Amino acid sequence: MAHLTARSSYADLTDRLNRFPQGAPPSELLFRILGMLFSEKEAELVAVLPIRPFTVETAAKCWQMGLEEAETVLQQLADRALLVDMEVDGRMEYVLPPPMAGFFEFALMRVRDDIDQKLLSELYEQYITVEEDFIKALFVTGKTQLGRVLVQEGVLSAEQSLHVLDFERATGVIESASEIGIGICYCRHKRQHQGLACDAEMDICMTFNTVAESLNRHGVTRRVDKVECLELLHKAWEQNLAQFGENVQQGVNFICNCCPCCCEAMLAAQRFGLMNPVHTSNFIAEIDDRCSGCGRCLPTCPVKVLSLETDGKDGFGRKRAVVDKELCLGCGVCARNCQRDAIAMKSRREKVITPVNSTHKAVLMAIERGKLQNLIFDNRVLWSHRALAAVLGVILTLPPVKRVLVSEQVGSRYLGKLCERYGAVI
Repeated sequence: MAHLTARSSYADLTDRLNRFPQGAPPSELLFRILGMLFSEKEAELVAVLPIRPFTVETAAKCWQMGLEEAETVLQQLADRALLVDMEVDGRMEYVLPPPMAGFFEFALMRVRDDIDQKLLSELYEQYITVEEDFIKALFVTGKTQLGRVLVQEGVLSAEQSLHVLDFERATGVIESASEIGIGICYCRHKRQHQGLACDAEMDICMTFNTVAESLNRHGVTRRVDKVECLELLHKAWEQNLAQFGENVQQGVNFICNCCPCCCEAMLAAQRFGLMNPVHTSNFIAEIDDRCSGCGRCLPTCPVKVLSLETDGKDGFGRKRAVVDKELCLGCGVCARNCQRDAIAMKSRREKVITPVNSTHKAVLMAIERGKLQNLIFDNRVLWSHRALAAVLGVILTLPPVKRVLVSEQVGSRYLGKLCERYGAVI
């Protein structure tokens, strides 16, 4: 009976995770992972928490316990980065992050002895890479994805640089961050426990703003200034690591520095490239006649979309590099490594649209994944007017096609009337 109760707690937690657009498909492996990260009682408690940020008073009400006891539990969860805590208007609010980018990574962003990180890494590998349901749900469901590639600024011409916005630059994200935290690269740390990690920099996972404040506070990451973070960015460029950042314009919470062999986002792009698992930059690589076919650029491509071809018959003739333009992410790593300046980054014909902020991204992802009703009608707790206004504000600015999807999913007369009142017909 105890085994069934534990399974029920983790099944309930899984259901809670999947109310958010970035969920985790249920499986025995997932239950084992959650069992390593959460106690049975913690799983039971977290399963009833709201989706949007909440206070200790809200948690105490959900859990039917005193404020002091509820705060102790919340702090214990935040200490292990299972919750993110943030100070808002002088009081602490909490939120359950998605598994990824979220508490899956946070468990391996520092060395710790309270869990078996080697076993956890093996479970992650099986659940994420072998079973595939999770990685497909995360990267290839819907059109709006969690991350995007940032072009390496050093390969752009002076004229191109004038047209690159701050949120499209890794340096811009760093310069505008309110706080910065550096942790161990989750992907390479996981592979290290399996004896498969490359020798790229490990202590280089960048977090910013709200998430950095929480992770720094609890010792998951170490606080650094902008100068040190920029130095780490240059080290990443020198090691041919591609920058994969949160898919938002404002309040970017992470930049990963990715290799082609360990990074889950790059591996997903290699396996499911045609399904657009990663948003590209607004640039694409083009190779001109100066290419000598040396092949130096091939191993540097994080998604392996470069190849060598000959211009003659039967494999004879001059060799030159060719890029698969349907799969190119526009990171610029190849251009950085071309000694003949034969690779240039050109602007894409269609500009890549980036969600304004995390609320905008969450709403778009929820619409595309059929989960918008979970954001609007969070049954675990009454919404604050501020949170509801933020979501509805995004809905009111959506294009007509997406507003039709909203209407179909929610089916609410109230929402329809609200949108009509503010000039949006859905």
